Amino acid sequence: MATISLENMEFFAYHGHFPEEQIIGTRFLVSFTFEADTSEAEINDDLQLTINYQSVYQLIKKEMEAHSKLIEHVALRILTTVCEAFPAITWARVKVAKMNPPLGGRTGSVSITLSTDNL
Repeated sequence: MATISLENMEFFAYHGHFPEEQIIGTRFLVSFTFEADTSEAEINDDLQLTINYQSVYQLIKKEMEAHSKLIEHVALRILTTVCEAFPAITWARVKVAKMNPPLGGRTGSVSITLSTDNL
């Protein structure tokens, strides 16, 4: 069993409760970690025998492009979409961080982490 991580993928997106956030957008960082059996790919050096993390990235990118009010909703969509697309994933975790959230003071980010343990 292997653990594969796509870390700190940066997106500009329009997620937020406030109408202004839906209009002006902000930066988000997304990390996605998953476990899968990669033993055949390790032996045979063949991309077809593992989960292509470029394909995982493209699914995450697509979910980040769909507007949501809550990052909780975004995180669940990402987790569900990727796990449904790749049934060989035995466990996964996603972290979605909104950079510079409008909280009335200086804050680097606010984030949510969900895993298949939560489903």
